[in-house]
Amino acid sequence: MSTTDAVTFWEDVYAGRPATTDPRPNPRLTETVTSLPPGEALDLGCGDGGDALWLARQGWHVTAVDIAAVAVERLAGLARSRGLGDRVVAERHNLQDSFPHGVYDLICAHYLQTPFALDRATVLRTAAHALRVGGHLLVVDHGSTAPWSWNQDPDVRYPTPREVVTDMDLDPATWTVERADAPRRIATGPGGQTAEVTDHVLLVSRAA
Repeated sequence: MSTTDAVTFWEDVYAGRPATTDPRPNPRLTETVTSLPPGEALDLGCGDGGDALWLARQGWHVTAVDIAAVAVERLAGLARSRGLGDRVVAERHNLQDSFPHGVYDLICAHYLQTPFALDRATVLRTAAHALRVGGHLLVVDHGSTAPWSWNQDPDVRYPTPREVVTDMDLDPATWTVERADAPRRIATGPGGQTAEVTDHVLLVSRAA
């Protein structure tokens, strides 16, 4: 499928549902980042903007990117309305083709999974190289299929965190895996329904 198909798909996903007025951060982000000193953060695939807004409230300066212009525009508006316009920069990027400029103390990629072609290993490797020394890359993937997921393929297989980091092919002398596990939690879907889901969590730090 083409880049145009991917853009159209995700534009339609966001345009087809009401704007979220109070998006919530992902729990794996809040449990991981609370102990880190604020700095420069990059949110890959910002979606409704819950992670970017939460980080900004904690004192981070956030660059938030998404493939869908609708999502980017909505996040920029939410940031301004909450007095966080000076802490959140929203940019449109198709990560298959472009990556934000800069170096960061934190880069997070939550559920950066798509039915379209995306060289995730290259994107995540690029992200690791965009970390400052001491910075962290947090990758949270689906480890199971929620009842409300757009992907209900019974044969889908989710790569483990160790498989993800192996595909990234990082030099262990420079990057350290601090966490690679598969915790479970009770998640709430867009219609308020709940289900137990598995997250695949990978946390990598740049040592040198």
